Amino acid sequence: MADRTDARSPSLDPFDRRIIDALRADGRLSVTELAKRVGLSKTPCQVRLKRLIDGGYILGFRAVVDPARLGLDHIAFTEVKLSDTREAALEEFRRAVLRIPEVEECHMIASSFDYLLKVRTADIRRYREVLGERISALPHVANTSTFVAMETIRDAAV
Repeated sequence: MADRTDARSPSLDPFDRRIIDALRADGRLSVTELAKRVGLSKTPCQVRLKRLIDGGYILGFRAVVDPARLGLDHIAFTEVKLSDTREAALEEFRRAVLRIPEVEECHMIASSFDYLLKVRTADIRRYREVLGERISALPHVANTSTFVAMETIRDAAV
């Protein structure tokens, strides 16, 4: 994996930052259109884009979908407290949580619990199944607490 330098790195000049900003707004831009928007010709823009990808600044491109239109508009945040927080146990938990497709995000938290999961399902019934059969069965899970989102005001992923 490429060495990831902080996005505020001095190695990023204003053209690099404009390329990143333009692609964050519209990842489907052709190189020709991207070059126009950032004020470069096509070849230098392509070279910079490749360097940004190879350098780990741009991790990939994806379609942003409407979860509600797909019937996945139930969001729950799950606090997870582990029974063991030694590095081997943390790594075992990390690997296992990645195998649960309903877990959209997983963050290690400095708090009275260890991880915060964002879980997206069709409804509360499906969430209960995922919680009971998958999340609670993850390695070293001691207990969980759930917070159900009633309304989403801002979701940067959508």
